[in-house]
Amino acid sequence: MVTSGASAAPKANLWTYWDNADPQSTIQIDHSSWQLLLSIYVHENPDRINRVSYKNFSNQHTLLLDSYIQELSAISPTHLKKNSQLAYWINLYNALTVQLVLSYPRKKSIMKMKSSFFSIGPWDDELLTIEGKAVTLNDIEHRILRPIWRDHRLHFALNCASIGCPNLSKTAYTSSNAQALLQKAQSNYLNHPRGLSFVNNKLLLSSIFKWYQVDFSEDEKGLKAYLAAELPQKAQRILSSNDSIAYDYDWDLNEQKSK
Repeated sequence: MVTSGASAAPKANLWTYWDNADPQSTIQIDHSSWQLLLSIYVHENPDRINRVSYKNFSNQHTLLLDSYIQELSAISPTHLKKNSQLAYWINLYNALTVQLVLSYPRKKSIMKMKSSFFSIGPWDDELLTIEGKAVTLNDIEHRILRPIWRDHRLHFALNCASIGCPNLSKTAYTSSNAQALLQKAQSNYLNHPRGLSFVNNKLLLSSIFKWYQVDFSEDEKGLKAYLAAELPQKAQRILSSNDSIAYDYDWDLNEQKSK
């Protein structure tokens, strides 16, 4: 992730160690603990933004989250099949993000959740060790997922605990459902105003499309073409927008407010 004032995200810079898989692997990862937590604490709202009841996490379920993350860190992902790796890294990223928020209960934005005064957010903090290597959230996103899979839909699957971010899925990723969930996440975000909208006929997009434009297209013309292809009902309006694109992002915590 990047700050609201940044014009570009970290580049996809392959960490070659993780670009290994075992196509013959029979290892099955149990994501049921993560699924249980998602089912209880992630809420679909009428505005179609999923929010999380961070403040309602019980001690038992906080420990369950910690245990799930530790179980994943004890697995050797390089010994998994490629499709199992994809689900592994997405779930781990999102689970670590929820764990971070729970460890900073008074903060209203993930931008304030950091180990160093001089850092911007927690994305470069070393959060756990996998196969003897310290790993950060930025490692998972920019050095593993983006360069290995080269799938722009990943930006709709990774959740940064913010209102402007694509929804945290209520369904855990698995080796069998990952492609369907990625497609659903893309559709949901593109069809939501925080992903794409028009203000006085000017195209307003999530800053995700500015930070990661290289993952979607070479330039804004190509970006519009991608959006038009995914949103045929809005294609004419997207393509006829001659003004430069405006971008916006809401870093407020995606917290479910108590009623």
